[in-house]
Amino acid sequence: MNQPKVKYSLSNWDLVTVNPNYKNWNWKDLFCFWGTNVQSVIGFSLISSLYLMYSLNVFVVFFGIILGSFFVYLFSNIIGKPSQKFGLPFAVLLRSSLGFNGAKFFGLIRSLVGIFLFGIQTYFLSKILVYLIRILLFTIDDSILQQNIFIFYYFGLNIIDWSAILISIIFQTLLFSIGIQYNKKLINFSAITVYVGMLIFFFVVFLSDVKITSEAFSTIFNLNNFLDINNLAPLFTVAGTIFAYFSILIISFGDFSRYVKNEKELKKGNLSLILNLIIFSFLSVFIVTGSDVFLNQKFSDMDRIFTNPTDIIGKFDSLQITIVVLFFIIVASASTNLAANYIPSQYSLINFAPSKLSLRSASYLISFCGLLIAIFWLTILSQIGILSFIDTFGAFFGPLFGVIAADYYLIKNQELSNKDLYSIDKKSAYYYSGGWHIKGVYSLIIGFIFSASTIWNINLMFLQSYAWIIGAFVAWITYYLLAKK
Repeated sequence: MNQPKVKYSLSNWDLVTVNPNYKNWNWKDLFCFWGTNVQSVIGFSLISSLYLMYSLNVFVVFFGIILGSFFVYLFSNIIGKPSQKFGLPFAVLLRSSLGFNGAKFFGLIRSLVGIFLFGIQTYFLSKILVYLIRILLFTIDDSILQQNIFIFYYFGLNIIDWSAILISIIFQTLLFSIGIQYNKKLINFSAITVYVGMLIFFFVVFLSDVKITSEAFSTIFNLNNFLDINNLAPLFTVAGTIFAYFSILIISFGDFSRYVKNEKELKKGNLSLILNLIIFSFLSVFIVTGSDVFLNQKFSDMDRIFTNPTDIIGKFDSLQITIVVLFFIIVASASTNLAANYIPSQYSLINFAPSKLSLRSASYLISFCGLLIAIFWLTILSQIGILSFIDTFGAFFGPLFGVIAADYYLIKNQELSNKDLYSIDKKSAYYYSGGWHIKGVYSLIIGFIFSASTIWNINLMFLQSYAWIIGAFVAWITYYLLAKK
């Protein structure tokens, strides 16, 4: 479909208000959306590690997870409501509080972070694919991997590594650049498929020795922990960790909520995040606990509990189990990359140059940059502490939320001028000072200073899990005080 000519220079076919006929997402689709963002290798390892860190204390970890996800639910409703009502993506909604130039440049930060994380995730996705390629080659000829061509490295990668990265990039680009309605189908397929895979893995572990694994599962539930007041502080720590894990999704949640049918479906769908975490956390801890018991029987030299699913299947020494689990990990990793990194980066990039970029061209740009990041991740980027800079850029996300929330709910009284959002006319409501709302920019920077201080100030690092909330609150109150009449 050709992009139609538009009256306002900031318009773009992918940025304009969603046609009501395309608002077809319901709570089940949002259940799958949150599911794909829960079902990552990092999420599995994080939740499992929390249980082990607190000695399988269900009260601390389970209720900490519930509390953290409840705050994600609340903030997602706040940021998702205006996008659902007006059919606007995050970057366009930002024009109301920062001006069209402010939204262009500060919205780009979301793209930069998303592209970097997309490239890093692609690298790790390619490593899973490398395992499958090696298994395939080994089954064909167990000596083929000894050939010189497979032991020659360039930029720290051999021919299998290079092939896996290229396949991962091409595969994701072809699937992710079609459009949001197709992406919804991918998200739904992935969420259901991965849960089926986790259930299969759970029963494989459970049935390996029903008596022993049952005893291991029963030790998880200790009711005495519910009466120990010393568990309250760790509970809030877990809640902060879970919130920090999902915080990157909240700021650009409008990119998805704009397609939801109504506010009722939005709230119900966001509430399903809690259900997702309940299902996923129990499956994760049962798989890890049961696997540890089984593996300790099989190996006498087990010195640690494995929380990474690839490490667990490696110890099972079963080719069939390994192939099946790796397939589910690939599906989970790709869909998480789509929802958390790719789609938000598309819209923010298009907003930066609406007259030059389309959904497809933005997708190609993301994929090209992601390819470079994946290639140089091991040898260069991971060695120079690039993640610290990514965390610093991410410190803008909480303040961006605070500015948007204060502007929409307190200053604009939940009303927006749709046509002015796409206009550069000096008389338009959001022109401000040459497209910059100085009060919004000032509030954003103040919030950023408070948020980033938890990353760079060694005395405040204990608050790092709450950096997003701190930045959001400071920016929210600052913007309200400056912008109110």
